[in-house]
Amino acid sequence: MSSNETNIYNVIGKNIKKYRKLKGWTQRELAEKLLLSDSFIAKLESVTHQTISIDTLEQIANILEVPIVKFFEEEK
Repeated sequence: MSSNETNIYNVIGKNIKKYRKLKGWTQRELAEKLLLSDSFIAKLESVTHQTISIDTLEQIANILEVPIVKFFEEEK
């Protein structure tokens, strides 16, 4: 896996965490709303490399009420 691929997953994970926290939700609360495991959410948000499908990312965006493109934005 290239470093660019790893980097984009890190960006996505950081953004999921940011928008989840803006909702005031724990990883478990987000996981329950998505019918996923909290360990999956934890791995997404950490530097542990975790791939994610576009379908799942879209579900997360919908639950968090965030346009999916926001997950790809790197903080400057």
